[in-house]
Amino acid sequence: MNKQKRFELFQRLSEAIPNPETELNYSSPFELLIAVILSAQATDKGVNKATDKLYPVANTPEAIFNLGEDGLKHYIKTIGLFNTKGSNIIKTCKLLIDQHASQVPQTRAELESLPGVGRKTANVVLNTAFGVPTIAVDTHIYRVSNRTKIAAGKTVLEVEKKLDKTVPKEFKLDAHHLLILHGRYTCIARKPRCGSCVIEDLCEFNKKTVV
Repeated sequence: MNKQKRFELFQRLSEAIPNPETELNYSSPFELLIAVILSAQATDKGVNKATDKLYPVANTPEAIFNLGEDGLKHYIKTIGLFNTKGSNIIKTCKLLIDQHASQVPQTRAELESLPGVGRKTANVVLNTAFGVPTIAVDTHIYRVSNRTKIAAGKTVLEVEKKLDKTVPKEFKLDAHHLLILHGRYTCIARKPRCGSCVIEDLCEFNKKTVV
C-alpha cells in the first residue's frame, strides 16, 4: 500500500471514529494497567463487569495487595485465566509499592518487568495512559493490518514494526484505537462488513464481502 493511500485510509477512519479510545473503564493509570492485564484473552465488556465491582473497593496497589490473591479472585473469577492473572496482579502491586512509589512506570522496560505485563500491555498503557504514540497489536489490529495490507506481517511484532514505521505522523497517537475499533465493529473476523466500510475502496483485501 502506497503512502498516499495509507494517509487517506487513516484520514477516513479518523473521521468515522472521531474520538477513538479504549472501551475499558478506568480513571487512573493504575486502573488501566490492571484492566489491560485482565483483558488478555477476555472481552473488554467482561473486564469492565469485574472492575466495576473491584475498583470501588480497591483501586490502588496497596488496596489490591491487601485483598490478597483470594480476595482479588473473588472479583475477577468470571474472567478467563483468573488464577494466573490474580497472582500476577498481586505481584505487580507489590513491585509498584516497593520499587515505584506505587506509581505506574512510564517506560516500556519498567512496565515489561512487571508480572503479567508483556509488550502489548506495555504499549497499551504507554499509549492510553501517557500519550505515547505506540501501537499495541492485538488480534483486531493484526487482522486489519494484514487484510487491508497497510502493514502485512506473519508475526505480531512484524506488524507492529511496520505500523510504527508507516503510519502517518498525524495519526500515530490514535492509530492504535482506530484500528482496534475498526476491527471490532466493521472488519470483523468471520464476515467483514465490507459493504458498510468507509475504507473499502482503499483496502487491498481480495475476498471482500457483499452486504
